[in-house]
Parts: sequence; C-alpha cells; structure tokens
Amino acid sequence: MIAAKVIDNIWATRKAESLRGLKLMLVEVLGGIDAGRIMIAVDTISAGIGERVLVCTGSSARKMLDCENTPIDAIIVGIIDEDCTF
Repeated sequence: MIAAKVIDNIWATRKAESLRGLKLMLVEVLGGIDAGRIMIAVDTISAGIGERVLVCTGSSARKMLDCENTPIDAIIVGIIDEDCTF
C-alpha cells in the first residue's frame, strides 16, 4: 500500500470499455523512494483533490473491483484522516 495525495481529476472521453464509469484521479506518492512520483488511480471512495489517500497497486488493485480483465494498476482504497509524517 502507498500513501499519496490526490492532485487532480483525469478526464478521458475515450477509453477501454472496461474502464467506463470509473473515476480516475491523479495522485502523487508521499514518502519513500518513490516520493513525488505521479500515478493515475481509480477512485471508488470519492476522494477529493488535496486529500491524502491509501493506494493499492498491481493485482490487488484489480481484485478490488472483482475484475481481473480490467486494465487497472492502482486504486484508491482509503482516505487518511490522521496527521502523520511521511
């Protein structure tokens, strides 16, 4: 799991059929060797811009949607409520 900050929405008017209806967000990794890395993550919990979130990647992301054939590599699975240092 990765801690990240939501920095923007991603709008895609044309995308794979399996991605239709999924909200995409631009997130920036907080802390660690990948700090500052920008990723696109599916948002299923209505995270807002500026919120710190938990992101799962890889096959764990696809399993969250119960669809192994969907081309997803990252998914927002939680919003961080407590202040903590990264």
